[in-house]
Amino acid sequence: MNLSVVIVDDSEINLTLFKHLIAKVEGVEPRCFSVSAEALEWCTRNGADVIVVDYMMPAPDGLEFIRRFRQLPGMEAVPAVMVTANDLKEIRYSALEAGATDFLTKPVDKNEFIARITNMAALRRGQRLLADRAALLAEEVKAATETIVQRERETIFRLSKAAEYRDPETGSHILRMANYSRLIAQALGLNEDECQLIYEAAPMHDVGKVAIPDLILLKPGKLTAEEFELMKRHALMGHEILRGSSSPKLQAAAVIALSHHEKHDGSGYPNGLSGDDIPLHGRIVAVADVFDALTSERPYKRAWTLDQAATHLREQAGSHFDPRCTNAFFSIWEEAKAIHDRYRDEPIAPPPPGVGDLA
Repeated sequence: MNLSVVIVDDSEINLTLFKHLIAKVEGVEPRCFSVSAEALEWCTRNGADVIVVDYMMPAPDGLEFIRRFRQLPGMEAVPAVMVTANDLKEIRYSALEAGATDFLTKPVDKNEFIARITNMAALRRGQRLLADRAALLAEEVKAATETIVQRERETIFRLSKAAEYRDPETGSHILRMANYSRLIAQALGLNEDECQLIYEAAPMHDVGKVAIPDLILLKPGKLTAEEFELMKRHALMGHEILRGSSSPKLQAAAVIALSHHEKHDGSGYPNGLSGDDIPLHGRIVAVADVFDALTSERPYKRAWTLDQAATHLREQAGSHFDPRCTNAFFSIWEEAKAIHDRYRDEPIAPPPPGVGDLA
């Protein structure tokens, strides 16, 4: 592919001469303009590989042309040759400050002109080769990064599954509460990267349950006070499993595991945090997790209706839940109902009469 050499000179004689000389340079194609504004407009649409600009021209003159040319996207390093009849140092300094790469003095020596354009074309080919290699490297880095991200997501999924296999909660619960969490984050105005981070980290909120004995974790009835104290340790266990990672997702998951059972009024566990002292990720996941737990059927309880669960969230806003998070949840109520319907659990045997009913 030929390089485009844009020549700007208000003298038709000079344009004809330069065009004739450039024809002797292999692999370049001249684009000649006698009006600098038209040349700049063409460069705006098409770009250029080398520019040759006369110093003395009607506005914009050579200096202003180069300044404006340098502001065009991708034109910051394109070789620019200033042609001038004046060899004053002040003019050269001004041209260099404007972005000129090289100079030619009138009357132009034909051999020097051909040599300068040949060198500028070689410089431009080197720039384009480097740009192509940089783009290729960027693609390779992107592909490698995607591989790492996919492996990280797989790790998160498998950690979540590990807890799931030891817990009566289903995989659909993980999908629902992760989607609820993302919707709440979006409604709160978090940026998309942060929303995606919460979505991917939320499924590990209960990974600490792998350390809870089956006699407690799988108990079909209500836990005793002593058993509940042991169950509460899963928040600390989950944080211990996940903390210390360099992965932002696992860091977020560690925070969520530790804080999603804290309550707005300070009565939660494991640290009795309250209000804004509870990490936002934990406050978001608390709403998503409780709502899905209430509306999900388990061997030991019946599912609450969506309206019953909504009433509970409203009643507990300000005590159990951050009111901002519950308000955000209700602002995406229709989307939440759609998620509930999309990821339904398989029917399970009903609990004994009177178990799991609303009081």
